[in-house]
Amino acid sequence: MTCNTATDSREAASFASDLSESSAPCQAAEIVREYGPFARSDINTDSGTDTGSVNGVTHDGQRVWAALGAQLLAFDPASGEPVRTLDLACDAGTAFDGKHLYQIADSRIDKIDPASGAVLASIPAPGHGGDSGLTWAEGSLWVGAYRDRKIHQVDPETGAVVRTIESTRFVTGVTWVDGELWHGTWEGDDSDIRRIDPKSGAVLARLQMPSGVGVSGLESDGADLFYCGGGGSGKVRAVRRPKSARR
Repeated sequence: MTCNTATDSREAASFASDLSESSAPCQAAEIVREYGPFARSDINTDSGTDTGSVNGVTHDGQRVWAALGAQLLAFDPASGEPVRTLDLACDAGTAFDGKHLYQIADSRIDKIDPASGAVLASIPAPGHGGDSGLTWAEGSLWVGAYRDRKIHQVDPETGAVVRTIESTRFVTGVTWVDGELWHGTWEGDDSDIRRIDPKSGAVLARLQMPSGVGVSGLESDGADLFYCGGGGSGKVRAVRRPKSARR
């Protein structure tokens, strides 16, 4: 999909949703920096070159964390240098609540002590293994359901689904910033970051990624940047948040 046309109707929920999507404000995503590619052993510069697929991304106020399959890697966004790793299963989205990390691993969500890497608790993931993005907002976890095209608000203590928001595209990363809900999409060579209405799921704005550049995880830094996982590229990209979306 470009900023001027809608995707093949087979990929849309309805004509109405395609019309809403194509009429939403759209602009090319401004990629301001690329980090990586990261390997699972990048914290040890003299070992290993196997590039890890970035399955999830979060930001803890100082560092960016990237989920690389069997390892969470934290890097300094100023220097781009890895600063630590945690050996954990990390198959999809990652989140931070101000104190703890949360990580989707298979069909569960682990609550993690970032200092020790210890798993403190686990809850069932709502997609039972089909989950994608993860973020923390308003005292809840928000979980993307990739092929179901949904975002679930989840109780972090029990895993119970509080409510569900429908989208019109496959959902990858999820983030909240300044009361706005954004999520990533990735279908074939087409990927974007979109703001949606948290009540109706209507598309309000889109940032179109270059063809072939995907978004596999998404997190805001709370200011003017989105951090986007790049899937099998092993990269994390910083994308400028539009000025019109800032408050």
